[in-house]
Amino acid sequence: MSVAQAILNRVKHMPKGRPFVGAVFAQVGSRASINKALSRLVQSGTLERLARGVYMRPKMSKYTGRVVRPSPLAVMEVITKANGEKIQIHGAEAVRRLGLSTQMQVLPTFYTSGSTREIKVGNAVVRLRHVSKDRLQHAGTTVGVALTALYYIGKEGLSANVVSKIVSALSGEELMKLRACKMPEWMRSALRFAVKEIE
Repeated sequence: MSVAQAILNRVKHMPKGRPFVGAVFAQVGSRASINKALSRLVQSGTLERLARGVYMRPKMSKYTGRVVRPSPLAVMEVITKANGEKIQIHGAEAVRRLGLSTQMQVLPTFYTSGSTREIKVGNAVVRLRHVSKDRLQHAGTTVGVALTALYYIGKEGLSANVVSKIVSALSGEELMKLRACKMPEWMRSALRFAVKEIE
């Protein structure tokens, strides 16, 4: 079976509208032959290229009749997962989620264990910013959101009121996980003080 045929057979079973990376076909053939086959499938309309190395089977909206595309964030998550990267929401988004700010990010930005870069998806752009692994602890969880918010607010902006608001958003178990994280001493003492206040 040719590389193109092997890829086409697998593509037919993939859910429409869900992004995937071309690397999922790595065992089918050489990189050049895979890229060539994917390129042909894009030209024929069987696949749509969403970003560099990211594709999907076109999905039509039954209401508008137009192609439904995944969000830039969904595409970014597929890319970072394929690269084995850890991603964490940006501090500005973390403080908004915790009700400490109402400002929305103009350009969606995430922290990553990978390189700092921008991923272009159609007309939209998602920015990835490399940070130390300390800032990526408990990525994708409420604990991670709280930790990111603390780092973002910083030593100067941290008031007792802000810390207690962050702490109150966590369950007892989540608070224990947060306190067990590797963090600067100023953050640890602020948390210690907030917990004493609760007790």
